[in-house]
Amino acid sequence: MNTAALPPLQGRAAWSPRARFRRWLEARLPRTDTWQLGQRNVYILPTRAGFTFGATLLVMLLASINYQLNLGYALTFLLAGAGLVSMHLTHGNLRGLTLHLRPPAPVFAGEPAVLEVVITNPGHERHALALRFEIPGAGAPAAADPGVWCDAPRQGEARVHLALAPPRRGWHAVPTLHVETRFPFGLFRAWTVWRPAARVLAWPRPEQPAPPLPQGGTTAGDEHAARRGAGSELDGVRPWRRGDTMRQVVWKKVAHSGEMVSRETAGAAQRELWLHWHDTHGADTEQRLSRLAAWALRANAEGIDCGLRLPGRELPPGQGEAHRRAALDLLALWA
Repeated sequence: MNTAALPPLQGRAAWSPRARFRRWLEARLPRTDTWQLGQRNVYILPTRAGFTFGATLLVMLLASINYQLNLGYALTFLLAGAGLVSMHLTHGNLRGLTLHLRPPAPVFAGEPAVLEVVITNPGHERHALALRFEIPGAGAPAAADPGVWCDAPRQGEARVHLALAPPRRGWHAVPTLHVETRFPFGLFRAWTVWRPAARVLAWPRPEQPAPPLPQGGTTAGDEHAARRGAGSELDGVRPWRRGDTMRQVVWKKVAHSGEMVSRETAGAAQRELWLHWHDTHGADTEQRLSRLAAWALRANAEGIDCGLRLPGRELPPGQGEAHRRAALDLLALWA
């Protein structure tokens, strides 16, 4: 699996002819998560080995002309024909394929996000396909990054996994992808440039080690419910919330009314926690968000209903996987 953290263009690399041509080419390409390869978007050029092969053929042809070697003519034109067939096979190894990028799952900042590319092959078997990221500012040739190699079975699918490590929270565009092949002889390189439309969401990296949860986070309504329920296990009912267990559901009321309701207990009310922005006391914004993320994860792991209060934004208390993701999404996109 190929992992990349892509830095912005800096210094001379941003103004090099290679980088300027790359930006011009990418600006002409649409952003799409499905990329079908055909005559218009598959490019082909000789490799270094291909140029060497052509120069060798030229020397052989000149020698055959100079010494009037009939077998030299035959060998030269035979090899030239093999080279032309190789060019056709290399281009055809990509032509007709369809690439599809599945939506990537969110990750914490600095951790690799796995990108799954599905290669659909409607024709004969394709060999030696390489996928790699186009790294901005890299002046090395394409061969410097070997990428991830795969074969596409005949009239089937191949799945390739790449990894992208977003350095900070928020949305990150999936970088440009290059798909290339040098099959069968390595004399020619055929490639396509693909700009996926998908984006990767990076959550704030939780503070390590995880700090203890803040105290005194219950609301006034929770404290009133706790006093009202003292000495009694059942305090009442409330609408069902995601994360409630099946034991909390009042099935008799569900059978009569058809609406999902759960038992409200004093113990549950006391374990409802609000995570406030001003409780973090962080040195900067990112440290505050990192601490809130650690608190949200810890509260969810301990089965505590927790809500978030940020300047201008609020998330009601809850628990469960959906609430955990909603809290992390709020922290990732807050500005």
